Amino acid sequence: MKKIVVIQSTAVPFPHENVDTDQIIPARFLKTISREGFGAKLFYDWRYNKNGSENAEFVLNNPIHTGEILLAGHNFGCGSSREHAAWALLDYGFSVVISSFFADIFHGNALNNGLLPLQVSGKILSTLFEEIKINPKLQFTVDIKKQIFICPEIGIAESFDINPYKKICLMNGYDDIDYLLSMKKRITNFEKTHKVMSKIES
Repeated sequence: MKKIVVIQSTAVPFPHENVDTDQIIPARFLKTISREGFGAKLFYDWRYNKNGSENAEFVLNNPIHTGEILLAGHNFGCGSSREHAAWALLDYGFSVVISSFFADIFHGNALNNGLLPLQVSGKILSTLFEEIKINPKLQFTVDIKKQIFICPEIGIAESFDINPYKKICLMNGYDDIDYLLSMKKRITNFEKTHKVMSKIES
């Protein structure tokens, strides 16, 4: 997975609330276990018209809005537990999703796949949507090491919570197996020490 320590980016505003995983990536596209290619199907039923042409009114088709940060409405990622929702967001190019609330399973899937779900208060979220309307090119900084989200231009500096283990994984680009492999030397040394202590005790 890609290492994420500090993200400096504009944000894409997506103010819809209660967006479920089928709206993020429709079930009819879940025909592969590969993580690649899902970005092209992200928000497909909003993004494209029934004839396959782009919906010019949808935010992902508006060149004004770009960036690695998706600013999402309340209760993002509800519905089924499909991991493909996180894959689609990552494959499209997002590294961070900001919302005032995430569904628990989506939250876990996101972290497990290297996508940061960053939760802020409803008040802050509303402020961010309003400010991006005024200036779509606002720059935001997400610092995972310091656990802070800032936008100096509008006076925002907010700390955020993250599981310490998942923080290590994001900063090093580890999945669970990568993390265990990174501990190989320490595990080997522990086993050697444990064997020595066992012999002494016996």
